[in-house]
Amino acid sequence: MGIDFEGMKDKVSGEHVDKAADFAKDRFGEHSDKIDSAADKAKDYLGESGGGEQQGEGRQDSPQGQ
Repeated sequence: MGIDFEGMKDKVSGEHVDKAADFAKDRFGEHSDKIDSAADKAKDYLGESGGGEQQGEGRQDSPQGQ
């Protein structure tokens, strides 16, 4: 039995990731750079970049629509 990450994509948003990251930084503030990095990766996985409409920026190695 494992975690269904594909199913979670429909239930979790970038706002949820931000709230979780803020909670983690309150508890483990000395690791805030790692927490921010993990939150950014989670948002990328969900298809939400930190800039909103700038989704996919910086990903020239994987063309969209192909």
